[in-house]
Amino acid sequence: MARKVKKKRKLKVKNVFLVFLFIILMLLGIAFLTDIKINNIVIKGNSLYSDWEIIEMARLDDYPSSLKTLSSSIEKRLEKDAYVNNVEVERPSLTKVVINIEENLPLFYYLPAEKTILADKTEVDDNFPVPTVINYVPDKVYSKFLKAIASVNYDIVKRISEIKYDPNEVDEGRFFLTMNDGNQVYLTLNKFDKIDNYLDIIKEFDNKKGILYLDSGEYFEVKG
Repeated sequence: MARKVKKKRKLKVKNVFLVFLFIILMLLGIAFLTDIKINNIVIKGNSLYSDWEIIEMARLDDYPSSLKTLSSSIEKRLEKDAYVNNVEVERPSLTKVVINIEENLPLFYYLPAEKTILADKTEVDDNFPVPTVINYVPDKVYSKFLKAIASVNYDIVKRISEIKYDPNEVDEGRFFLTMNDGNQVYLTLNKFDKIDNYLDIIKEFDNKKGILYLDSGEYFEVKG
């Protein structure tokens, strides 16, 4: 019986070279991609912090590797701050990051507590150009007031100098606002959104100063 002779397979040098070349190219590609840095950062929605402050808080100030920097990490770093409510990061390209900020805005300085009140009800010691609530607001009214002023256009909020809780026999949710321009406004909680139209209403009275009654009807009493 004839013995079977096993043929030795020769490893082709060409195949080995191709595999080796593929590995080298893959490693070079990975090294190249990980070396690509974030060099275009766009910040949207910020007013309390400058763009650079946001970049520093997000730890993007040294323009790190794009692949090594996760969007979720950027969001978590920023959302740790008391004045940041929510963050969404977009990555339109390897080198570009767009950071959309939803701020936890300071709404007013509450004089009875000597604290600045943020939109999420947090109390802080920092000072901002926001209205001062000069007297105590009962708890059952306070929560509704906070919700009402949080829904007002923030540019209008910053035009208010002082807010006085001023209930009467008709409405316990009545407030008296002193504006930065010298005008005064009566408002109730169920009509608080009317203050958004403040600038348009005042224009109708040729810049005269007076009291705007938005609590009952809509009329303007000119001073003097």
